[in-house]
Amino acid sequence: MQVNGCGDPEIARVAAAQRGFVVREQLLAAGLGRGAISHRLERRRLHRFHPGVYLVGHTALSPLAAEMAAVLYYRGHAILSHASAASIWGFADSTDGEVALTIVGKDARSRPGLRLFRTRSLERRDLRARAGLPLTSPARTLLDFAGSSSPYELEQAVAEARVRRLTDERELRAAIGRAPCRKGAESLRRLLDGERDPQLTRSEAERKLCELLIDAQLPLPEANLRVCGCEVDFLWRAEKLVLEVDGHGFHGHRAAFERDRRRDQRLVAAGYRVIRVTWRQMVGEPLALVARIARALAAGS
Repeated sequence: MQVNGCGDPEIARVAAAQRGFVVREQLLAAGLGRGAISHRLERRRLHRFHPGVYLVGHTALSPLAAEMAAVLYYRGHAILSHASAASIWGFADSTDGEVALTIVGKDARSRPGLRLFRTRSLERRDLRARAGLPLTSPARTLLDFAGSSSPYELEQAVAEARVRRLTDERELRAAIGRAPCRKGAESLRRLLDGERDPQLTRSEAERKLCELLIDAQLPLPEANLRVCGCEVDFLWRAEKLVLEVDGHGFHGHRAAFERDRRRDQRLVAAGYRVIRVTWRQMVGEPLALVARIARALAAGS
């Protein structure tokens, strides 16, 4: 190909398949030399996004374009993982603006906007492709996600992955077994083991909470009533404090999660304070839970 512009159709074709991006090697293969690349940068026909990675023709990013640019920057040696993979799979939201990737057995560095994780090996069963992007499997993604998420975030992510039928307990435990020392392995294992414990129903949650409050000499709430058109688990009316219990028995998927957040916002707008606890906190961390409720009641007195 010549450098006088007849390589542009090939560049456009490649960019269209890569969410608007090309890399320097592809420009060279299309017949552009260093001068032609510099000329297109000056004329704003190319826009540098990462070193050696360029947007073609415009700077508007399509969905998942930043993730594609990250994969291209590492020339296909890194795959999307952690919060970025969790967002693509749809069981968590990536809100920090960074693209997370894992690279296998190579020496490379993170850069602004790109967070790189390293691993010595990654089995084929832990790899997938989605929306034209390489990423970790749902089970491996949850294992990595567990290393940086809170217990509540992890519990919600696992529940959502199950609702979407992306993974199950067998696959999650197998992923842990392939990387038992990976950061997050213990958190995910603890979550799975904890799910085998008896779970609290609403009536059991009410009984357990009342026992804790009586022992702590705290006032008892009203239970299972409607406030501002919303059914709430527990209410201290004078303090305008609502307590909701989250657990697999009556929460645990994205639709319920979104509904609960809308209800919380409605209650807060009406002047109520809302605190959420998990059944695991009620069973395993009762003293910390009672202290948290006592502080909330004192603040509303």
